[in-house]
Amino acid sequence: MKKTASCEHNEQAGAHCICDPLVCSIFESISDGVFTVDENWRITFFNRAAEEITGVGRKNALGKTCWEVFRADACETGCPLRRTLENGKPIVNRTAYIVTAEGARIPVSISTALLKDAKGKVIGGAETFRDLSVEEELKQQLQGGAREIVTHSPAMRQIMGMLPDVAASGATVVIRGETGTGKELLARAIHDLSPRRTGPFVAINCGALPDTLLESELFGYKKGAFTDAKTDKPGRFARAKGGTILLDEIGDLSPVLQVKLLRMLQEKTYEPLGSTKPEQADVRIVTATHRDLEVLVEREEFRQDLYYRINVVRLDLPPLRERPEDIALLADHFVRHFNRLRGVNIAGLRADTLSLLQQHDFPGNIRELENLIERAYVLCHQGEILPSHLPSTLAVPSSRPDKSLKTSGGLNTSARQAEAESILAALRRHHFNRVAAAEELGIHKSTLHRKITRLGIYLPDQDGRSARRD
Repeated sequence: MKKTASCEHNEQAGAHCICDPLVCSIFESISDGVFTVDENWRITFFNRAAEEITGVGRKNALGKTCWEVFRADACETGCPLRRTLENGKPIVNRTAYIVTAEGARIPVSISTALLKDAKGKVIGGAETFRDLSVEEELKQQLQGGAREIVTHSPAMRQIMGMLPDVAASGATVVIRGETGTGKELLARAIHDLSPRRTGPFVAINCGALPDTLLESELFGYKKGAFTDAKTDKPGRFARAKGGTILLDEIGDLSPVLQVKLLRMLQEKTYEPLGSTKPEQADVRIVTATHRDLEVLVEREEFRQDLYYRINVVRLDLPPLRERPEDIALLADHFVRHFNRLRGVNIAGLRADTLSLLQQHDFPGNIRELENLIERAYVLCHQGEILPSHLPSTLAVPSSRPDKSLKTSGGLNTSARQAEAESILAALRRHHFNRVAAAEELGIHKSTLHRKITRLGIYLPDQDGRSARRD
């Protein structure tokens, strides 16, 4: 392509484009992000879609190196564009993640090509990228499971590390956690990772129905079993055949139904109401409760033999107040979710809004946080979510910031602050041993060093005093 300076959008930014003006106009009209770099990796073209996807204006992008703008995982693990420039071979539809100007991590599909002048000399490279956020959201909705569980919490990471083995085992599982901690989501993840993933996932709340209704819901009934039984009705165990059933709030199960459930677990059969013929129970059982079953056993409110039957594997979900490093991450997750659901583009949480949330104890846990973000969407129509968009009953945040983090000009977005706090928490857990912290965070120590510098995190020096690393 002929080198030219007549590209209008580049002239406005005070830069020179290495693309043909006609090509530039075409690139401006497409929905995929497009950018080009010269031989020094400086961005020479940045189209409208690239601005929209990244949240970076072309005036801020032109002249900078591509890794300064995109902050993609591929920049550190094998840049597709660099590979193309080295071997001359284009790359098509490689999946990667980029970090937007607001700090959101979004999936993209990348394709690369060489950029040549009229004589065939390589003068740079071109890359197109397509936002896969909508496709990823649909995939998660269809597949569910562990993909939807977002966390930086060490306790949650330990659970997630166990999940594939737990799912594959077929063992009965007890998930214990406060209301709103995501017990059903974890149960779905176990199902989706298990050999029964092609079968149905059926959930029932054992504390929501009286005994008579719950028994017929679980085991079903035969025609004529009672006055209104006009036809046979299969129960939840029959509907979950070949799959998984979640018995939520199993601690609320009555003594009578505890006996029937114990028999089903022992004999792998059950009898619908009004039937004398047992039916095979081809189902995996996962249970969940917010109550302490061991205490219930001691009080003789829950059968000890049933407790040992269901308590083969126990997973304890920590409440949100014990995983504060996840508040910003989950808030960003819900912002992206409601943006797609409502077709809007809220930028995220302003720093003082996030601070307000981080001071809250969240008795309703993750469900309460999701409801708070959804409420904010009723009042916030553009820009960032402000403290005024949250209920006035939330606690007022402390005016004393963490001195380990920059408080001016640095963490101006919720995601950047969340990343800094997560890194700082990992460093503290390992007494500021960077190698150990990097290993916990799943990144290379050099990447950790760059993040510490970029985010302006203060670290103690050798004398134990606070020292900034920048």
